[in-house]
Amino acid sequence: MFFCAISGEVPQDPVVSSKSGKVYERRLIVKYITENGTDPITGDKLEESDLIAIKASPSNAPPRPPTQTSIPALLHSLQNEWDAVMLETWALKQQYTNVRQELSHALYRDDAATRVVARLIRERDAAREALANVQASMGISAPTDSAAEDVEMAESGAENGMPKAIVDQITETYQALSSTRKKRKAPTGYVSPADVKTFTAKHTIPSLHSASPAGITTLAVSRLSPSQFLTGGNDKIVQLYDRSTDKVLASLKGHTKKITHVAFREREGDPTMLLSAGADKIAKIWAYDAASQEYIPKSTLRTHKGELTGLSVHPTSTLLALSSTDKTFSIHDLTNFTQVYRSLSADEGFTSLSIHPDGTLIGLGTATSTIQIYDIRVGAIAATLTPSNSVPFTINTLSFSENGYHLAAPNASSSVGIWDLRKQKVTQSIALEDDFKINKLQYDTSAQFLGVAGSAGGRVYAHKSWEELVRLEEGGEISDFTFGEMGTEIWGATGREVRVWGLPA
Repeated sequence: MFFCAISGEVPQDPVVSSKSGKVYERRLIVKYITENGTDPITGDKLEESDLIAIKASPSNAPPRPPTQTSIPALLHSLQNEWDAVMLETWALKQQYTNVRQELSHALYRDDAATRVVARLIRERDAAREALANVQASMGISAPTDSAAEDVEMAESGAENGMPKAIVDQITETYQALSSTRKKRKAPTGYVSPADVKTFTAKHTIPSLHSASPAGITTLAVSRLSPSQFLTGGNDKIVQLYDRSTDKVLASLKGHTKKITHVAFREREGDPTMLLSAGADKIAKIWAYDAASQEYIPKSTLRTHKGELTGLSVHPTSTLLALSSTDKTFSIHDLTNFTQVYRSLSADEGFTSLSIHPDGTLIGLGTATSTIQIYDIRVGAIAATLTPSNSVPFTINTLSFSENGYHLAAPNASSSVGIWDLRKQKVTQSIALEDDFKINKLQYDTSAQFLGVAGSAGGRVYAHKSWEELVRLEEGGEISDFTFGEMGTEIWGATGREVRVWGLPA
């Protein structure tokens, strides 16, 4: 027995659709085709010629043609009304289904929008709290502006922060450092500005790294063993060199593109770690093994999807920060080599990174002149610094002063800006030669000197007075540099050589 797909009744004149295979009462489906031209089940185009009559056995005798004045005529009229009701009911069912689907999509979009707004409110509140903490630590009273209040909405979703144990460790380090650092004076025996003026080239270590492709790209000097330094090059190799013996202590391979940053992780009681980041999107960690008396690979960090543009060891000595052109930065635990935090994607990629001496703030440069200051405890922006120069340029290097009040950064293509973090504005601008390309800025550990390295060598300026103390022009372009122990030496990477400037013999 067949049933009509529209009315659900046994059809008197059954036909089957060649498109959907469904059985219909002929008069119902013909009316539907006349009005819509489609199959009511599948929505495909359907014509009356696509209907196939079903020949049942025994065949049903068709009713006699009704007349307008007989009971069969009335029955025929009622039948037509019934057919119209069935077709209208079918149309209503389809509309009901469509409305339910549209309502479901609308509810989903509303829920997603609510979650996004809640997350933005949470980030805003965290940024306000972080900014208030920064202003309080710098002695700035927080502005009160009732007009700045936003409409509060219910928050939802998980927090995007690092583990509480890590936050407590950062806070503890901040409290220990900030209580003594700001009033600390240069230690006895530290180099003076008058001494820096006498600096001359003292030593050259030639032929480091391969000749093809040539060039040292980054440099770091050991704090515990001042004669040892670490270099990374265009040849994809990281080298540890001992100046006192003129020997390569380790030649470490593993990167597939040029090295962009290197650093030491030195902590009393723990093995020394050598850290590197490259244009191949990875960072590598080697640790000294006492048994084999050599550096062995410990971990490869593959967090980011873009070139790594910054690498810095946190003041706790247990955390490593990385920045990348993929618009994120990340924090890694050096005790177990796990990622403890990764930022949400920013509007633009990061081109440089520097950690505040207190360890709570991290500065990140961009390719559009802006500097983002994040409070890493909450993962929120504490401040955004934008120079007044209308021509965009890349912030490829940053350096916080030791007292924590200032930040040095390129202020133009050939100019250095000194940001006062308490006022969040540039208080001093140092103009360089028009063709001078800045490669590296660095404050010394006493906050007395600011070094600038670039395409025309190096410059050292006295902090506050901004007097140029010395020019380091031997060897041409300096790709990276650092101050040595007690500030008595300056180490610079020039081509395939490492040069040392210091007090004359």
